[in-house]
Amino acid sequence: MKQKESLEMPVCECRHEHKELIAILKEQTPDDGTLLRLADLFKIFGDPTRIKILYALLGHEMCVCDIAQLLGMSQSSISHQLRILKQSFLVKFRREGKMVFYSLADEHVMTILSQGFDHITE
Repeated sequence: MKQKESLEMPVCECRHEHKELIAILKEQTPDDGTLLRLADLFKIFGDPTRIKILYALLGHEMCVCDIAQLLGMSQSSISHQLRILKQSFLVKFRREGKMVFYSLADEHVMTILSQGFDHITE
């Protein structure tokens, strides 16, 4: 018969304490609301279609129909993903008559993509 594992946290048996370091780190750690928003931002980057759209918009302004053709997807699927990206302030849009053109919201988006790519290809 298997023994049940204890759900209690193990007690640290360190004989030294770093009270000053812990106090500094607690002060520097963002509040829970900020960390939740950061986690939500990274969830947006967890979808390959959204990453493809962001890469398509690197340095290019594009309409839904062009993005759909590029990715071989329906316009409604692309529109849905663009809505999520827009709500997360990762893309912006401008209207020209009936046409809507999308682009990256700012340089931060490009930086996040670039650094993520650099990290995985090291």
